[in-house]
Amino acid sequence: MYRIVLKATRMAQDIVKKVIDETDIAVDATLGNGNDTLFLSNLLHRGKVYAFDIQTIAIEKFKKTIHERNIKNVILINDGHENILNYVMEAPKAIMFNLGYLPGGDEKIITRPDTTLKALSDSLKILKPGGVITLVVYTGHLGGAEEGLLIDEFIKS
Repeated sequence: MYRIVLKATRMAQDIVKKVIDETDIAVDATLGNGNDTLFLSNLLHRGKVYAFDIQTIAIEKFKKTIHERNIKNVILINDGHENILNYVMEAPKAIMFNLGYLPGGDEKIITRPDTTLKALSDSLKILKPGGVITLVVYTGHLGGAEEGLLIDEFIKS
């Protein structure tokens, strides 16, 4: 018997694909290595992607990708996702969170429950009707389990 294991990030992308249109606005609340930003950019041919990261290294790395691939629909924001209301003035149809730390980066720089909960709360205020928020929560690092539990409580409320 074979078991098919689908990565959580792929599941999140599959969910987003079902609701997004090429003219929509989307947010990658945690740029990291840019996989969700690229995914969203490729879907939104006439739309726009806002991508947040607090780490300059992630922003600078993705700037190179933007240049190499001639990407025109991504706005990079070197700030925390908890400040989403300061930057996103349009109603996004999809907001993607990939919580934890930057793969290959400093594992001490992690998403934090307080900023993530604020970002989620504010995301609900601006999400376009019929839109979706996806959360991929990694709990295996220091602080990850606490963040996961608080997110579970927030979602239940």
